[in-house]
Amino acid sequence: MNSNFRITEDLLASKGQRLLHHFIDLLPQYAVMYGCAYGFYYLGELTGNYTLNDLWNGMSDIEDLVVSYGFMFLYYFLMERYTFRTLGKYATNTMVVTIEGDTPTNKHILYRSLSRLIPFDALSFLGTNGKGWHDSIAKTYVVKADKFLEKKRTVLELEQIGTTGEPTSF
Repeated sequence: MNSNFRITEDLLASKGQRLLHHFIDLLPQYAVMYGCAYGFYYLGELTGNYTLNDLWNGMSDIEDLVVSYGFMFLYYFLMERYTFRTLGKYATNTMVVTIEGDTPTNKHILYRSLSRLIPFDALSFLGTNGKGWHDSIAKTYVVKADKFLEKKRTVLELEQIGTTGEPTSF
């Protein structure tokens, strides 16, 4: 990333947007969990073999926590790895970028996803700076996509003045 581009306060997602992300992103996670429960039940009804249903419903609290955190990790890792957004971020037109304004690497996304397993991380963005622990640990920001892309495009176009070729795109 060129050193002239900086993430500024006006680009950051608001605390309200971050809270909305959290609630929207819970929906697909719960949908998958309930989908598995119903799927295993109906598979048992169809085949007469209720083994998966019994395993699913017989999980201990610890096993349930491990499965829930596993689904949460996969959801955030896969969504942000391939789209730099989650469903909540799509709904609010925000996206994840590095502190330099670049697209996050696999390492950034892995750190973000693993950091979400920290208890109370989901509420950590309510602090004074509006960044969650998963943002700080991974060295990323959640920004308003339209404002971010416009500012980045403007900075890149200004840097291209006097050079040959087309401006670089994000």
